[in-house]
Amino acid sequence: MQRTQWFWLFGLALACAPAVSNAAAVFTDGKGYQTLASPQPVSPAGKIVVLEFFSYGCGHCAQFEPELEAWARKLPPHVVLERVPVALAPRFESQQRLYYALRALGKVDALQQRVFDAVTRQRAGLDTPEAMATWLQAHGVARKAFLDAYDSFAVQMQARRAGQMAAAYRISGVPAMAVQGRYLVTPGMEQTSTMPAVLQAVDSLIARVAAAG
Repeated sequence: MQRTQWFWLFGLALACAPAVSNAAAVFTDGKGYQTLASPQPVSPAGKIVVLEFFSYGCGHCAQFEPELEAWARKLPPHVVLERVPVALAPRFESQQRLYYALRALGKVDALQQRVFDAVTRQRAGLDTPEAMATWLQAHGVARKAFLDAYDSFAVQMQARRAGQMAAAYRISGVPAMAVQGRYLVTPGMEQTSTMPAVLQAVDSLIARVAAAG
């Protein structure tokens, strides 16, 4: 299972820390979020773009997924969420392509949590395209359709772009979230030791970007 820099912090916070009150929190640079030294381009134009950096091998990403989905359903039309699969080691690059193949087939909403559970809880060994295809076939995805998507040029380029984005944002652990290419929020910071606090910080940054026009 993939390990990351702040997994243990996240787990400790889940066990010990209460959720932060929406009314009380005031997030500061260096404690609740990090302002990126080099702002990154975002698209689509005219939207506020939120990125979630994740890995299917990350148990805390799996735990976060239901909360993230509930939060995403409430986003206003001017805010978009993009998931970015991260490979913190070469052996996880195949799972980047797994995500983009699922997206190409329109299956992310139906299978995202199931894939997380298969990798982190059931130890299903989704490390190769053949193993992925076998598992997905049992969940209603045609084997050939998946393998064609997995091997497609578009999916390969999207996975490469995900790696470039993780490098540009200097992602060293997951889960992590970025807002409008300017701010990074992680559960390893003083004011964001729980994922509810991370989402609260993201909401505050969305409001800041919107107010700045």
